[in-house]
Amino acid sequence: MTWKLAVAVRDDLAIWQKLNVTGFVTSGFASAEPHVLGESYIDASGQEYPPILGLPLRVFVGDAVALRRAFDRGLGREALVSVYTDDMFSTMNDDDNRAAVLAVATTDLVLAGFAVAGEAKQVDKVFDKLKLHP
Repeated sequence: MTWKLAVAVRDDLAIWQKLNVTGFVTSGFASAEPHVLGESYIDASGQEYPPILGLPLRVFVGDAVALRRAFDRGLGREALVSVYTDDMFSTMNDDDNRAAVLAVATTDLVLAGFAVAGEAKQVDKVFDKLKLHP
């Protein structure tokens, strides 16, 4: 099975917020599915660097309605879904991030972005109505 990883961010976010969301929502996939992690990197001087995700990654953008539609499709498929909500921009640590998500029902989450990892065809179906981020 060929895996893919894709991220969606809301189009009205500031650039720093889009980058922050992308980093956060992709960070957990390596622990959830270790096979998505590549090998360590070593430069010509012998300096070793930790592995990074070894999957193709695409970043999409859309308005709040488009993100909600794609997010709901992602939850309905056999894929891993991570989430970043607007409330998480005002927190300062992981405990508070989890509490912010826990306090809101799935249907009421205000999505800043999310990511999906899974079988490539399933991931493509989740994001088929969103545009690639320019």
